Amino acid sequence: MKRSAILIFLAACSLAGCLSRTNKRTGEIIIFHAGSLSVPFKEIADIYQERNPGIRILSEPAGSLVCARKVTELKRPCDIVASSDYFVIDELLIPEYASWAVSFAANELVIAYQPKAKYSDEITSENWYNILMKDDVIFGRSDPDADPCGYRTVMLFKLAEKYYNITGLAEKILSKNREFIRPKEVDLVALIESNAIDYMFQYKSVAIQHRLNYISLPSEISLGNPAYDSLYSSVSLEVTGSTPGSRINVKGGFINYSLTVLRDAPNEEAALDFVSFLLSPDGMEIFRKNGQEPLTHLISEQTDRVPEKLRKYLGSVKEEPADDKE
Repeated sequence: MKRSAILIFLAACSLAGCLSRTNKRTGEIIIFHAGSLSVPFKEIADIYQERNPGIRILSEPAGSLVCARKVTELKRPCDIVASSDYFVIDELLIPEYASWAVSFAANELVIAYQPKAKYSDEITSENWYNILMKDDVIFGRSDPDADPCGYRTVMLFKLAEKYYNITGLAEKILSKNREFIRPKEVDLVALIESNAIDYMFQYKSVAIQHRLNYISLPSEISLGNPAYDSLYSSVSLEVTGSTPGSRINVKGGFINYSLTVLRDAPNEEAALDFVSFLLSPDGMEIFRKNGQEPLTHLISEQTDRVPEKLRKYLGSVKEEPADDKE
């Protein structure tokens, strides 16, 4: 009798263990994300994998336009796309490849530089264009057809032409140092660190994460202040679209990052759980400490289609941390 009871007890424990294991999240989460998200995303992924040891997160950083084309052109399997511009997801992925997006973080453009940069003791937020146009100064920027930082940099030049009232300024700057255009903004960091270039147009968060010197630019041209959104929208640029040979027009706007879980995500449930952790106050604090401010109010243009698990985060980042340890 005692032996039977023990066997029943062990069987029950075994069944409970099996049920427990089946409730744990497993598999891979594939993320295509903007290069400028690499540092906070790695930190968030490390914490999430520690809490969910059955999950393996595979991250591929690239220019946000390239991230979208991996889905639309190459048909690569992917769970999450995170872009440095909400436009990329809203215009290139919705509605065919995704049904919703949530904007979650801000940024601004700055001019970052290395300690040995020429004229680094002279450059300011008011004379930067004069410094960059000097023959012995080299600066880098990212590719407008691959990376939002690239087309935003072009927009910054156009806004600067208006702000400083200098006819032809944008074209003069755009024609200089074209050999130092790179696919994504984080590729420029290596050029700075190796002293190959003096300056680069970069997101403030990336400059902070890599402990680079930088100068802030006037809000009227930095694309970082929503109060100037109508001014930012006065400039635009045509860039490569979602299909080979296509072109789309992008209007200027204040910088905000967005993400989505794709319609055919291979591991949708786990991907949504990861996004829930990322959007939680705990996740947003990781962005904040890495120099990237969360939006005061998390927003979506498709609120009714945002999964129920994520709707609690819309409107504010000040809620109590969600329990993502299960």
